[in-house]
Amino acid sequence: MTNYLTPFTFNNGIELRNRYVMAPMTTYSANPDDTVSDEELAYYEERSYGVGAVITACAYVTSSGKGFPGQFAGHTDAYIDSLRKVAQAIHKGGAKAILQIYHGGRQSPRELVPNGDVVSASDISIDNVPAEDASLIIPAKVSVEDGSKARALTVEEIQEIVKAFGETTRRAIEAGYDGVEIHGANTYLLQQFFSSFTNKRTDKYGGTIEKRMRFPLEIVEEVNRIKQQYADDSFIVGYRFSPEEPEEDGITLDDTVQLVDRLANERLDYLHISLGDFRSLARRYKGKKDNRIKILRHVIDGRVPLIGVGSIYSKQDALEAMETGAELLALGRELLIEPHWVEKIKAGEEIITEMDMTRDNVIPEPLMRKMQSRPGWVPGVK
Repeated sequence: MTNYLTPFTFNNGIELRNRYVMAPMTTYSANPDDTVSDEELAYYEERSYGVGAVITACAYVTSSGKGFPGQFAGHTDAYIDSLRKVAQAIHKGGAKAILQIYHGGRQSPRELVPNGDVVSASDISIDNVPAEDASLIIPAKVSVEDGSKARALTVEEIQEIVKAFGETTRRAIEAGYDGVEIHGANTYLLQQFFSSFTNKRTDKYGGTIEKRMRFPLEIVEEVNRIKQQYADDSFIVGYRFSPEEPEEDGITLDDTVQLVDRLANERLDYLHISLGDFRSLARRYKGKKDNRIKILRHVIDGRVPLIGVGSIYSKQDALEAMETGAELLALGRELLIEPHWVEKIKAGEEIITEMDMTRDNVIPEPLMRKMQSRPGWVPGVK
């Protein structure tokens, strides 16, 4: 069985000091101008001393892609200095810094995007109906009038967004990040294109599963092109995905198997599944109803590392998660509860597994207020 406290080396030769990474979590805590706040910097630094890498909360790549209040931005060069501060805070603790990049699509509240112009793969209701087991990230609840819809992107606009993912990758490189994670999960724009529930297009971006994969794959290609132009092989590129959706015409695990099989050949350094619990089993799948991580790891067959995630609170949870065979494990809510989880596991110390609001866990005030207003809630718990 893998010891997750031992170093891990990616196929590009970059080494992490251990196999635990901090999962991306929304903090709602950016400054009013969407630059990173001092509270967020302290939050990231506090959690950077144990894990091998920190994946940040998602930064939006176009002005129409902002998905929730208090989100730090990456869509213009004016934000490079802000992004740099986050990378520097993470590096202080010795962890690798990975910037998650995304577009909210129909999850973007109308009041947060220019002219209220919410976009998606198709003309579809603006709603927040995250896929079951979706994520450690909880999007902001969208308040809209009944019948309000996002509009379908034009082909030209799709290409502009593809380029925007590349430009934000360039900014991450200039800001000193060790990599980026393309956010293709949690019902945001990339998943909206991949899912036949939200993608009703009849052009080259919709219909068959191959066409529905086109937009995410074009983004992967563009991010890798920018990497080749501005960085070197040491720059990490990952991709996060959600395995299934509950809707009848939503994503099945059979769909995800095809996507993951394709992504594993796309010069990515890792794939990152989005789950609420690492123990979860396949639900809509033609094969054996096994653990989702185990199924997808078999599909990947060692081509790229897979990050497993979900409800790893205790040492016993970690031991069980190891049995899935994921090369890396992400910790999300666990690092809110116990910022030094990895260090304490390594030292054999007792781990706190439930949120204690009386402890100073270096959590930004806006996030703390959300927790206090909803007893028992932490990001990811529905």
